[in-house]
Amino acid sequence: MTRPALLFCLALPASGFAVDFNRDVRPVLAQHCFKCHGMDDQGRKGKLRLDLRDAAIGKGKSGELAVVPGKPDASEVIKRVFSKDEDEVMPPPHTKSVLPESAKNILKLWIAEGAPYEAHWAYVPPKQAALPVAGVHPIDSFILDRLQKEGLQPSAEADRFTLVRRVYLDLTGLPPTPAEADAFVNDKAPDAYDKLVDHLLASKQYGERWARRWLDLARYADTNGFEKDRPRQIWPYRDWVVRSLNADMPFDQFSIKQLAGDMLPNATPEDLIATGFHRNTMLNEEGGIDPNEYRFYAMVDRVGVTGTAWMGLTMNCCQCHTHKYDPILHTDYYRTLALLNNANEPTYFIPTPEVVAQQKAQAAKIAKLQAELPGKFPGGKAAMESRFAGWVEGASHRASKWEVIRPTKMATTMPHLEQQADGFILGSGDITKSDVYDLSFKAPIKGVRALRIEVASHTSLPNDGPGLTNYEGPLGGFFMSEFQALQNGQRVKIARAEDTNDDEDDRISDSAAGASKAKAKAAAKPKKKNNATATLDGEMSSGWQVLGGYGVQHAAVFHFEQPVDLTNGLDLKMLFEKHFACPLGHFRISVTTSDHAEATGLPAEVEEALATGDKSKHEMLLRSFLETAPEMEKTAKPLLIARKTPPRGQATLVMEERPANNPRITHRYHRGEYLQPKEEVTPGVPAFLPALPKDAPANRLTFATWLFAPDNPLTARVTVNRQWQAFFGRGIVKSLEDFGYQSDPPSHPELLDWLAVEFVKQGWSMKKLHRLIVTSATYKQSSRNTPEHVQKDPENILLARGARFRLDAEVIRDSALKAAGVLSLKMGGPGVYPPQPASVTSEGTYGKVEWKVSEGEDHYRRSLYTFTKRTAPFAMATTFDAPTGESCLAKREVSNSPLQALTLLNDQMFVEAAQAMAKQVMAESESDDERLQNIFRRAATRPAAPDELALLKTFLQKQRERTIEGEALWTDVSRAALNLDEAITHP
Repeated sequence: MTRPALLFCLALPASGFAVDFNRDVRPVLAQHCFKCHGMDDQGRKGKLRLDLRDAAIGKGKSGELAVVPGKPDASEVIKRVFSKDEDEVMPPPHTKSVLPESAKNILKLWIAEGAPYEAHWAYVPPKQAALPVAGVHPIDSFILDRLQKEGLQPSAEADRFTLVRRVYLDLTGLPPTPAEADAFVNDKAPDAYDKLVDHLLASKQYGERWARRWLDLARYADTNGFEKDRPRQIWPYRDWVVRSLNADMPFDQFSIKQLAGDMLPNATPEDLIATGFHRNTMLNEEGGIDPNEYRFYAMVDRVGVTGTAWMGLTMNCCQCHTHKYDPILHTDYYRTLALLNNANEPTYFIPTPEVVAQQKAQAAKIAKLQAELPGKFPGGKAAMESRFAGWVEGASHRASKWEVIRPTKMATTMPHLEQQADGFILGSGDITKSDVYDLSFKAPIKGVRALRIEVASHTSLPNDGPGLTNYEGPLGGFFMSEFQALQNGQRVKIARAEDTNDDEDDRISDSAAGASKAKAKAAAKPKKKNNATATLDGEMSSGWQVLGGYGVQHAAVFHFEQPVDLTNGLDLKMLFEKHFACPLGHFRISVTTSDHAEATGLPAEVEEALATGDKSKHEMLLRSFLETAPEMEKTAKPLLIARKTPPRGQATLVMEERPANNPRITHRYHRGEYLQPKEEVTPGVPAFLPALPKDAPANRLTFATWLFAPDNPLTARVTVNRQWQAFFGRGIVKSLEDFGYQSDPPSHPELLDWLAVEFVKQGWSMKKLHRLIVTSATYKQSSRNTPEHVQKDPENILLARGARFRLDAEVIRDSALKAAGVLSLKMGGPGVYPPQPASVTSEGTYGKVEWKVSEGEDHYRRSLYTFTKRTAPFAMATTFDAPTGESCLAKREVSNSPLQALTLLNDQMFVEAAQAMAKQVMAESESDDERLQNIFRRAATRPAAPDELALLKTFLQKQRERTIEGEALWTDVSRAALNLDEAITHP
C-alpha cells in the first residue's frame, strides 16, 4: 500500500489499519511538535515533552494528561490539534506549521492503539533479514519483493551499448571508446559482463572516479578560503585518497587513518598524509583576526563534517542549542568536539626515499665544501693563519662570556613553553594576538651587566620558526613588541639594546648578494623600527622582528643601567602584539657580567670559546673565520646557502596529537558563541548512541575506531546509502546527510540493512560493494520510461527501471576529453590549470590572480587534478554544480540551465576538444557517413540510429551551405555531438 493510500485510510473512523510509529507518527511529531516539545530544555514549551513516552503520558503545565494511551478523546494533545480556538490550537497559528487532517487522524489512531513508541530505525543496529525472493541476486530479491507488492514489473535489461557505457561511467568516471564498447558487445561469453566489471574495478581510473566523490565530503580545495584565499599544499592528501581506493583499503581503515592516522602505533608517512582530511577546513588569514576564534570555527566545521560523512547526523544544529528534532544535546556536541580538539596542525614534509637520498647527498656536499675552505684562502696557508690569528685577537676583545639561565617559572597567556636540555625554551600550542610571556629566574650570579635572548629555528615550528606565527604575518617569525625586566615588582632600567638582524638584507638565505653589498644597501635605507631597541619605547606597534626560515639564528642584547643581582631573582616580561599573532617559539636566555657585551652575531659556542680563550676549540673557530672572512665571501657562499636550503619532502597539511602534558581544554559555548565559553566538558559521544569503550582513552583514535564498532548503528548504513545514490541518483534514504527524525524513511529498509551488514561482513570493501551493486539486474535495467512507471512511481523510488540523471561536472569534462582522444591519464601531483576565461580569477577575487593555463599533457588532465580556488572555482565545474570546497557536501544538487548548453558549445576547453575530435575523425575515414557515425559513437557510445544519422547529415549540409569546410566543418559537428543530452546524461 502506498503512503497516500495509507493516509486516506487513516482518515476514516474505522480504518482497520495499524499505525507504525516510525513510519507514520514520528515524522508528524518531528515536523510539527518536537521543536517546542522535544528534548531541548531551554526551548521547551509548557513543560511538555513528546519525544519520550514516559514524558508524553504525564501531565502538562496546566495539569492535563497530554497523552492517555487508548483514550484519544481524553488526551490533551488530541484536543489541541483538533481545536478551532486560535488560543488553544496546536501548533499555534503564529508558527505557520499547519497540521494536515490526515496527520491529526494519525495521532488520534496512534493514541487509540495505546500510543506505542519505537526506537528510530536508524538508531538500532542493522540486521540482515532473510531474502524475500529466492533464487535471484540479493539486491534484486528485495527490489522485486517491493515491486510485486506495488503491482509493478521490472524493466528488461538495457542493451549492451547502454550497459557498457553505464558501467564505465559509474566505475571509472569515463566513457568507453567505440573500440572498448565493441569489445564488450561482441564478447558472447556468459561471464563477459562480470569480466568487464572486474577489469574496471582494477583500473587506476576507478580510484580517481571515487576519490572525487569522497573529496566532496572532505571539502577539498587547493586554497585556504575566506578573503585572501591563498594557495595551500594539500594535494598529497588527494593523491592518498586515490591510492587507497585503488588498493581497496577497507573503509574502516580508510576512515580511521583520516581521522587519527597520526595516533596509530608506528604511524607511517602515509598515515600522516591521510589526516589531511580535517586539514581541509578553511583558514582565515585576514589581518586583525583572533586565530583562536577561527580555530574554533574550524573545529565546528570538523564536528559537522564528521557527523555528515560517517554518522548521517546534522550535528551542526547543536552548536548553539540542543537539537530541536534529534536526540543530540548541546553538551553532546561539545563533548564530540572535545574528541577532535586535542590536535596540533603542522606542515609535514613527506620523507620519501628520494628525499632521504637527497639529504644524504646534501650532507656530503656540505662536508666537502667545508673541508675545502682552508685550501681556497687567498694567499695560501700562511696568509690564512696570519689573518686567522688577527681575527681571533680582535674577536676575543668583542666577545663576552655568557651564562645560560633557566627559568624557575614560566607563565603565558596561551602558548605552552617547555624547557629543553640545551637551555632553549620551546613553544607550542595555540597563540593569540596579544600574547605575554612571564619568566622568573633566580641564580647565584651578581653584577649582571647584560642579558641576551638567542632565537633559533626549530623544525617543530611553522616554517621552522623561530616564531610561532602561523596565520597572517611572516610564517614562523615573531614580533616582540615590548621587553621588560623587573625585580620585586619594580622595573629594572635598561639602558640600551641591539640585535644581530638589524637589517634582514644581511641574511644569506634571503639574498644572493654579498655581505658588503648588503651592508651598503642597508646604510642607504632609513633605520627600521623592527629592532631590539624598539622593544623599549613603550609602543606596541614597534618591536624586534625576526622572520622565519630554516637555519635562522639571531640574538638581542639588553644592557642594564645598573648591575643586577640575580640572587634576588629577576622577572622578564615579553609582550607580543601586532595585527597578527606573533609570539616567540624557540629561544634561550643568558647573562654576562662583562661591561663590553654586545650582539656580535657570532654563534654562542664560538663567542664562548673566544671569550674564554679555549684552545681546544681551534678547529671550530677556524671554520667560523673561514665562513665569515671578507676574503672568503664568494667562496663560502655555496656552503652557507647549502646549510640553509636542506632538501625537504613535499609539504602537506596533517594533524598531530598534542603531548600529554599540554592537553587542550574544551568548553561548552553558550549559543555557540566563541566569546561565551562556559563549563569545561569531557570528551564523549552523543548519549543516545553506544558509549565509547571504557578501557580506552577518550581521544580521536578511540572515536575513529568507535565509529566502526559492531553496535554502532549509523556508519555502515550511511556509507552504503551514499554509494547507492551514486549509482541510482537517489539514496535508499533520500537525505544522504541526515538519518535523523527529519529524514524520509528508507524506501527499502530491509535492503538498506542487508547491504550495511554485508558491507561489514565483506571487510568494509568498497570494491566488493560496488561489484555487488553493478552486477544486479536492478542496476542493469533499461532506463526507458513507460506510462505505468511514470504514473505509479514518477521519481523511480521503487526502481522498476534504470536511473537517468545528469552526470557530474568532472565526468562531463573528462568524457569530452576522452571522446576527443586527448585525455591524459597522468596521475597525481599539484593541481593543473585547464583553459577557462581569465576573468574568473582576475575579477572579484582578492588581488589579481593569474590563471596560467597549463601546457602539454597537463592541459588535458582529469578534472580531479584541476586546481580548486575556493573564492573563484573552476568556471565549468561551477556551471555544472560542482562544489567549491568551502563546506562538506554529501549530495550535489543538479540544475538545468542555458549556461550549461552555452558552455558545452562555446567554452574554449570544449571547442578544443571538438577540434581534436574533428582531426582524428578526418584522419580515420573519408566518407561522411563513417565520420558522422564515428563522432556520434565517441559522444554517446552507441551507433546512431538511421533517423539520428539523417539529422546529423542535415546539420552537416547546412554548415556546408554556409561555406564551412574542412576541419572547421567537422569541428562544428563534433561540438553539436558533445552538446547532446545523451552525452551528459547517465544512460
